Amino acid sequence: MAFGAGGGSPDEVKGDINVTPLVDVCLVLLIIFMVVTPMLQQGVDVLLPEGPHSEKKPGKEGDLIISVKQDGTVFVGQDWIPDRDLSKYLKAEHDKNPGRAVMLKADKRINFGKVRLVMKAANDAQFTSVGIMTQNQEAGEQIAKGRG
Repeated sequence: MAFGAGGGSPDEVKGDINVTPLVDVCLVLLIIFMVVTPMLQQGVDVLLPEGPHSEKKPGKEGDLIISVKQDGTVFVGQDWIPDRDLSKYLKAEHDKNPGRAVMLKADKRINFGKVRLVMKAANDAQFTSVGIMTQNQEAGEQIAKGRG
């Protein structure tokens, strides 16, 4: 025997939608995106310089990402490399895969002299393709204005 809710006959169909499963699915998706999003970025997080002429270049999976943080520390991928070992480390990486491209991510608040030293180390290691990553200035302005 079933009981109706609120004055209708017991055989009447309820028109309410149960949103609990929908909320559960949305929370699971939110957790998945929160876990996966940091994994999409390569290298260490830095504040990139902005430029009006930056172009999106296709990156390859095997690119060597070198990050220079604001305090001058250098990371290759996620590994911190002391300045004295940088040339040897880059030479060893070049010997493993000579065709690899190097992508340099330098914080915009850092002195350019440090960036020059890292580029020199990559050049001394005989890497032939070195790119500097920037953020598109127009895209940043559009995001700030709420159009992006």
